Amino acid sequence: MPTPEAAAIAADLRTAMGKLIRRVKNEDRIPLGQVAVLGALDRNGAMTTSDLAADQRVRPQSMARAVGLLMEQDLITRRAHPTDGRKSLVELSDAGHTALEAERGRRAGWLAQAIEAELTDEERVLLARSAALLERLATRH
Repeated sequence: MPTPEAAAIAADLRTAMGKLIRRVKNEDRIPLGQVAVLGALDRNGAMTTSDLAADQRVRPQSMARAVGLLMEQDLITRRAHPTDGRKSLVELSDAGHTALEAERGRRAGWLAQAIEAELTDEERVLLARSAALLERLATRH
């Protein structure tokens, strides 16, 4: 059972992070689910639709729809699986890579401007240290 102090910090952090995430999402031009698929392909390389569904923890039918939308926008391409003729792989197209980088840039750009405009030098140092702590919490099993 967490201490009352830890529980209060957790509640405040969850609220603040939720607000920040929603604000950063305002910079999005591509729907979040589609950006997540593009990001997974960028990180992992070519994947099957079922592997993408597992990676994103969604039903294969939902992923098939997302893949179809991304293909219609020419953000991903499909090619034959090299070892299993029944499967195909999807991967980022050049346009998909460009769109993903632009999306990441918009998000990071807004946040960087907000950090610069709102925080003192001391607060920026504290935030940088906090980012490492948040990463550690996020990767806790």
